[in-house]
Amino acid sequence: MQGALRQLAALCSGDTMRTTLKALPPASLSHRVTSHFGEWLQGRLGPEGPVVLVTLACADIHVDADHAPSPDLELHHATPGAVTLPQLRDLLRCLGKPASGIFRLAGNAPPGAGAGASTAALVALARSVGADEARLPAACLAVEGASDPLMLPQPDSVLWASRQGVVLDHLPPPPCCDILGGYLGAPVPTVAADQRFADISDLVAAWREASGAGDLARLAALASEAACRTTGLRGPVPDPVPDLARTLGALGHARAHTGSARALIFAPGAVPAGAGAVLEQAGLTGVFSFRTGRNG
Repeated sequence: MQGALRQLAALCSGDTMRTTLKALPPASLSHRVTSHFGEWLQGRLGPEGPVVLVTLACADIHVDADHAPSPDLELHHATPGAVTLPQLRDLLRCLGKPASGIFRLAGNAPPGAGAGASTAALVALARSVGADEARLPAACLAVEGASDPLMLPQPDSVLWASRQGVVLDHLPPPPCCDILGGYLGAPVPTVAADQRFADISDLVAAWREASGAGDLARLAALASEAACRTTGLRGPVPDPVPDLARTLGALGHARAHTGSARALIFAPGAVPAGAGAVLEQAGLTGVFSFRTGRNG
């Protein structure tokens, strides 16, 4: 893996292509990548092990991209973008594609929120030029240093090593559930070199068993424990989310382990009326709900 990364880094060095960055009104773009809303689990697989995660898939958050031929390289953002023009140039080189063309990005994944904005954007851009799917994980990793498994067909059914860009294990996806969430505090972009995560090897072992059994209550409890371990390392203190989960009768809670996304986990149809307003009163912004998991 390290040799492959060195090769990709070599491919991604230097460029003389003229580039521009412009704003563009929203448009209907042809390549959509759905994203995630934090993680069910994230931490280290052993005290010195790799950083691993089980992503919390969210089809309601997405990034769209399109591409048209051009001798120059242009990147148009309809909304604040999670990918820079130099990153686009590096991505194209890593994929063996010409550093040229007019690229458009749109979507609703907020950068720095733990909603997968950068990986989703990179995957959408790559697909807009017909990139080889097998090259996407390593290319995304080479560009951003840490990636989410959003290029996979079922991203919440793997144990993903985010700093290596590889699948460590295949897992049953979580059962269908409803998520009520929002953003707590300012954006917190992921730093690829950051290894300050709790050991969750015990939670991963329990997750395999509970996901196989389709035990949503147990999975929600494991997600809550993973979230609390990260909050103990990173804050915020005090964290209103565990109390919100108890007050609203949620099965548990989850978070972006780097980022501002916070989620309450409910059985399907069990989100109480008025719960969104309770989250807003507690200081969360952008509150919304969605269904995820198996057949979600």
